[in-house]
Amino acid sequence: MKVWPVLTGIALSLTLVACQSPVPPKGITPLTPFDASRYLGKWYEIARLDNRFERGLQQVTATYGQRKDGGISVVNRGYDPQSGRWKSSEGKAYFTGSHDTAALKVSFFGPFYGGYNVIALDDDYQYALVSGPNRHYLWILSRTPQIPQQVLDRYIALAKQLSFPVDQLIRIQHSG
Repeated sequence: MKVWPVLTGIALSLTLVACQSPVPPKGITPLTPFDASRYLGKWYEIARLDNRFERGLQQVTATYGQRKDGGISVVNRGYDPQSGRWKSSEGKAYFTGSHDTAALKVSFFGPFYGGYNVIALDDDYQYALVSGPNRHYLWILSRTPQIPQQVLDRYIALAKQLSFPVDQLIRIQHSG
């Protein structure tokens, strides 16, 4: 059996899948209207569904900025108490459609993009509920390391209504 044609076919298939625009999970509607310029800046992760990219990290923040190409820069940073070190990763995000709808694709690894959908946001852009490309990814974000309990409860209730496994949410510790 010739290996190169098989490997080339697999690589081409992965590239085509990776370059497609991610869509929100079924039944999830990204926020409209959305003002990206107001969303830019630093956000603290308050709670999340654990994922392999952030497993074990505390004091997690995400900082968004404007890119010259019209996209959004992303810098995720978190403290790993096991190693005693800070970890960070830089990525880029682009709208998957209209710029007034909070549906983006984000990449930290070359041509591979995942969905980033803001599904709830207060009027002052202080608190956000964000889903990934499926119901295994969910974040509750705040502009400050603490969030009012009533806001947290409201976002958890909304996530539960949207069939996210909210019983698996983990709270993120922030100190200093």
